[in-house]
Order: sequence, then structure tokens, then C-alpha cells
Amino acid sequence: MTAKQLKWLGYITCLIMFLALLGGALVTKTGSGLECGNEWPLCNGKLVPAYTLGQMIEWSHRLISGLAGLFSLASAIAFRRYARDRRDLQAYAFMTLLFVVIQAAMGALAVVRPQSAAVMALHMGFSLIAFASSLMLALGAGRRPSAEQPGALPPLAGSFRMLTWITAIYAYIVVYIGAFVSHTDSQGGCSGWPLCNGEVIPELSGGVGIMFFHRVAAMLLFLLVAALGHLSFWRYGAYPELKKLGVTAVILCALQILSGAGVVFTLDNEQWYLFAALAHIVLISGLFGVLCYMSMRVWQLGRIKKEAVSDETSHFG
Repeated sequence: MTAKQLKWLGYITCLIMFLALLGGALVTKTGSGLECGNEWPLCNGKLVPAYTLGQMIEWSHRLISGLAGLFSLASAIAFRRYARDRRDLQAYAFMTLLFVVIQAAMGALAVVRPQSAAVMALHMGFSLIAFASSLMLALGAGRRPSAEQPGALPPLAGSFRMLTWITAIYAYIVVYIGAFVSHTDSQGGCSGWPLCNGEVIPELSGGVGIMFFHRVAAMLLFLLVAALGHLSFWRYGAYPELKKLGVTAVILCALQILSGAGVVFTLDNEQWYLFAALAHIVLISGLFGVLCYMSMRVWQLGRIKKEAVSDETSHFG
């Protein structure tokens, strides 16, 4: 396969993974997870179920998840065979395949045997890692390593790299808390926004406490992303890629917070609530994917820069 074909394979894999993630969110938000009964992979004893909305949502999600598995396997094999000089792409493809398999197994287990909210939230977390890995694969496949000239660029401070990694890890924690909110039906714990039930700090019990904790966690995430975006734009603007990633992360985080407010304000309208909830998941998924890719790039660029400095030192020595 040519580099162009590999790039498009990465793009298609990422798109299908996005659809699988979106489908899983739709299943959760519409309560369609058991529309096929406690059966997997069949749906109520049939390969193609009856044409009820709930069954079609669940069946379509299973179909797209199956396609995601096939394309993940194809990507893992193709990048391993035809991109031997790009170990980063091989790693992204392998991670995509690994977490697709894990989340599919957890999804099947959840159908056959009901799981706790904590376990179901973890299922969402693994789906998110699979999507983030496919996004890194797509972004990485579209990048040309030969075009990088790190010698003339300022070095990346260790504190900046650490901030990037911490922000990515913390974003995953926030996603897990958000998934836990959804699986415990705590969305209505806080009425109103930004206040919770008209209070800055409400009574922290039950769904109110879970929802309030998620809001506080999301606020801290925005502060971390804002700091990361500021440094990417002003201190490391000489790195065009980091500058774009930092700005994208800030925009996605801001929109994600606004979509969270939209979820609160549309709780009484089923159609608008579904739209707001799906938008909320899409935005946080994109944000996590960007932060993961940025984490890898600051590590790679720091290593390349260190090697360039080492070569110059050896040359003049």
C-alpha cells in the first residue's frame, strides 16, 4: 500500500470509530441497550431484528461496532506491514484494535449480564480511548515527519510537556465522571446553570452530589486546557502544529461546557435533550483525542529536539 492509501485507511477507520462511539452514546441516551433482549450477537433470536426504533438503534450500533473492529484489524495489519518506519502509527493502530476489542467485549457482557453504573462508565471510557487512538492514527498518518526542522525551534520545557500529559489524563477522568452521571441518571441533579439548584454549593447527596462534582471537575479541566492553549499559542507559537492543537483544544473545551449547559436546559424536551447530549459527547471525545495526540507530539518533538542538540554538540565538539 502507498502512503496515500494508508492515510485514507486511517481516515476511514477514524470515521467509523466516531460513528461507533456516537452510536453507543445514542443507545445509552435512548435506553435501547436491552431492546434486543439479553442476547448477543443475535437480536431477539434474529440476525436482522424487527423494525422497531429501539431494536434498530441497538442493531445498527452492533453493526457499526463490528465494522470498526474489522477496519481496526485492517489498519493494524496494514500499518505494521507497510509503515515499518513509523512506529508511532503502528502503536496507534494497535491501540485502536485493542480497545475496540475490549469495549466490544464489555458491551456484549453488559447485554448478557447487567453491569453496575461504574462498569458501564468504564465501557464508555474504553470506547473513548479507541476513538482517540484512531484519531491519533488519522492525524499522524497525515503528517510528514520529513518536513520537521526542530533545530531552529525553541526547546519544549519539561513543565509544558508535563502539563499536556496531566491535562490529557485528567480529561479522561472527567469523561468517566460524566459517563457515571449518565448511567446513574443524575443529569437532573442540578437544575439551572451555572448555579446548582440556585446555590453555589448545594447539598451534596445523591444525584445532586454526582452532578455537582462533575461540574467542578469540568471547570478545572477548562482551566487546565486554557493554560495549555495559552502556552501553545504564545510561548510555543513557533511550533505551528502545537499552536493549532492548543487553540483547537480550547475551542472544543469551551463548546463542551456550553453543550453541558444545553443538556441542563433541555431536560424537559426529549428531542433537544438528545441533540444536546450527543453534542456534549462528541465535543468531549474530540477534546480528549486532540489532547492525546498533543501529548504524543510534545514527547516526540522534545525527543527530536534533544537529538538535534546532541548532534550539534557532537559536531562542534
